[in-house]
Amino acid sequence: MENNHSIMQTMEPRRLFRKYLIPSLFGMMLMAINILIDGLFVSHGVGEKGLAGVNIAVPIYSVILSVSLWIGMGGATLYSIALGQNNQHRAKDIFTHSLILAIVTTGLIIVFSLLFEQRLAYLFGANDSIISYVDSYLHVILLFGLVFVLENILSIFIRNDGNPTLAMVGLIVTSVVNIGLNYLFIFVFHWGVKGAAYATVLGTIIGIFVLLTHFLTKKKQLGFVRMKLDFSILRNIFSIGFPSFIVEGSAAVMTVAFNVTFSQYVGEIGIVAYAVVNYMHTVFIMLFIGVGAALQPITSYHYGAKLYQRMKQFIRIALITGFGLGVAIFMVGLTGKGMIIDLFGIEIPEIIDYTKMGIVYFLLGTCF
Repeated sequence: MENNHSIMQTMEPRRLFRKYLIPSLFGMMLMAINILIDGLFVSHGVGEKGLAGVNIAVPIYSVILSVSLWIGMGGATLYSIALGQNNQHRAKDIFTHSLILAIVTTGLIIVFSLLFEQRLAYLFGANDSIISYVDSYLHVILLFGLVFVLENILSIFIRNDGNPTLAMVGLIVTSVVNIGLNYLFIFVFHWGVKGAAYATVLGTIIGIFVLLTHFLTKKKQLGFVRMKLDFSILRNIFSIGFPSFIVEGSAAVMTVAFNVTFSQYVGEIGIVAYAVVNYMHTVFIMLFIGVGAALQPITSYHYGAKLYQRMKQFIRIALITGFGLGVAIFMVGLTGKGMIIDLFGIEIPEIIDYTKMGIVYFLLGTCF
């Protein structure tokens, strides 16, 4: 614990930021590749309708993720502040509150969604042509929704507990297993989009087992305590994590709005084109989440330790890093849009033209 305090307070800012950034970015890049390959397998193994169906079902996953991010980022920020104040018992109390709160909150959302599953599918932009694909994917994701919540919460807190490398390894294992199972379930067993959903679930479960090894290490400070409900902790978790919820939740709302609009005004051409664009957009956004995930435990600790000037240095470094990434991503989209479309095996000219236009517009936004 003393060693972690020493590193946080004395290591040169750029070097400390890199210590967290490299494993965070690497893990997020693997998750991005995982998302991309998921879409490629569905596109090549099931077809354009399968790809469109998965894209319509994904916002439900985003809603679950946004709530777990809300609680996870809020709780982890408080956790790191408590560590900066050298209050280990309070840190464990915050972790216990966060995990239970995440399970209860997202559990209620999942139960509600399962009760109105098909209505939600139509509300999110499905039509009669692709509803079977949406249902197949959505049902599996909802049944095992708590698995994604647990992995997300554990990954965030383990990174804040000074072990960003293990958080990265958890993502690597999840991605590799998911890719392998996607191929097996779609191309060998021919389970269609349902196979893609099961591959995602099983990969996440194995990733959780990897993350749980953190609790066997001697340096860990993370742990559970007997919890007495503290409403001030809950209020602070919700307050601090709210921006993370807005960012992820607005992405889900935006996806639904685009799907509904394209379905109404353009039909399947628009839905398929947007599915390709949204996959790429999601892949690149993961890199920015990686920068934020690297910054968060550092700034939270420094805030708790009242090292405000040093904290501002890290924020400046992260902003410059993020803007540089945004410009690079836009240039990739501008020059490589044809290659991106070829990856998905899209051959219909109308969809290709529509998708090229969408890629440029969407990736321009990454600069901001």
